[in-house]
Amino acid sequence: MAAKSQPNIPKAKSLDGVTNDRTASQGQWGRAWEVDWFSLASVIFLLLFAPFIVYYFIMACDQYSCALTGPVVDIVTGHARLSDIWAKTPPITRKAAQLYTLWVTFQVLLYTSLPDFCHKFLPGYVGGIQEGAVTPAGVVNKYQINGLQAWLLTHLLWFANAHLLSWFSPTIIFDNWIPLLWCANILGYAVSTFAMVKGYFFPTSARDCKFTGNFFYNYMMGIEFNPRIGKWFDFKLFFNGRPGIVAWTLINLSFAAKQRELHGHVTNAMVLVNVLQAIYVIDFFWNETWYLKTIDICHDHFGWYLGWGDCVWLPYLYTLQGLYLVYHPVQLSTPHAVGVLLLGLVGYYIFRVANHQKDLFRRTDGRCLIWGRKPKVIECSYTSADGQRHHSKLLVSGFWGVARHFNYVGDLMGSLAYCLACGGSHLLPYFYIIYMAILLTHRCLRDEHRCASKYGRDWERYTAAVPYRLLPGIF
Repeated sequence: MAAKSQPNIPKAKSLDGVTNDRTASQGQWGRAWEVDWFSLASVIFLLLFAPFIVYYFIMACDQYSCALTGPVVDIVTGHARLSDIWAKTPPITRKAAQLYTLWVTFQVLLYTSLPDFCHKFLPGYVGGIQEGAVTPAGVVNKYQINGLQAWLLTHLLWFANAHLLSWFSPTIIFDNWIPLLWCANILGYAVSTFAMVKGYFFPTSARDCKFTGNFFYNYMMGIEFNPRIGKWFDFKLFFNGRPGIVAWTLINLSFAAKQRELHGHVTNAMVLVNVLQAIYVIDFFWNETWYLKTIDICHDHFGWYLGWGDCVWLPYLYTLQGLYLVYHPVQLSTPHAVGVLLLGLVGYYIFRVANHQKDLFRRTDGRCLIWGRKPKVIECSYTSADGQRHHSKLLVSGFWGVARHFNYVGDLMGSLAYCLACGGSHLLPYFYIIYMAILLTHRCLRDEHRCASKYGRDWERYTAAVPYRLLPGIF
């Protein structure tokens, strides 16, 4: 395993924007050791209904032109039965299985077999071998950061095919969208089940495993912290970024190609969705090293929540705006389009600058300027699971002095822009902003609960200095 242990260091310093590494005494780091009834009910609900939710949205577009109430009305009024809707649903096909297998295999090869070269010629880009945060067991994993390279090579091949090679139609993803859904589900459940078995019988780091005694919670939230195969194949980094996020922009391009095939042109709404979401995707891979310090890598264990979610939920529900625009080719007025673009760009600016401030603060040990001034900090300390005492700093300047999670405001503004690009005729494109509002609000509360356990009275000092979680004056 590409890691180094740090069991004998008496003190360590860490820097948190709000905070990105969470440890507390008695091992309260990462997900829970025990499960309350509400958490268990939520887990069972998601395990039962999340796959159905994805199917319902995609089926509604395929059979009811994205009208979410269409299937319900047909069933209630007797115009259709569940068996009729299911009978119209395309099954898995040999072609879809071959395409999906080829896709995942290609991404695995790019991830494991092609060391990053982008950092050698792109100024400011940090790639190659990088270290992650300290795990609860005191391990520092090393990662091969080459996501930007994988994204670039994948899209170069896509455009080369579209304009020169003609190996396949640019609409191939849309044309096999539902058969590919079944393939994605198979992989999502397979990798989640494998990760659980691996956690029980041959974990990468047994000291970083967590068992609650509840099968459903263990399956969904994961047992292993950083499951790996061999030296470099890290499940969390691969499935969080590849194949889902690399595919995100390809899926949108395929939807744009289908819109042009069906309607003779690509609307400005489709262009906006493609551009704004591409900015987010490219930003993710440009800052993949920074991503190693975020909640997904630092605190979440790898289970169904990440395994199935990254294979199915992300590529199928994060691309609903592009899918909707295939069926409803919205052409926005110039003021509307400009407003959507500005909203998306301002949201991205807040998101990126806030995260840059936190990253700069961490990298320089606070010896930097934020908004032209020396940053204000809250000095704090905590005890990790191995009994070591650590010292940390919480940033209370810049956007982090406005609200404790103000970067999420930028995220929400960008999410709203994607939805507004689709007009106001249907609810379906707006699922994304509703989902993101719920997700990020829950993440705020979850993060703050762990931080309160980690920092104790120091966290109380921090919340007194920055009283609002997300929206100043509101929440």
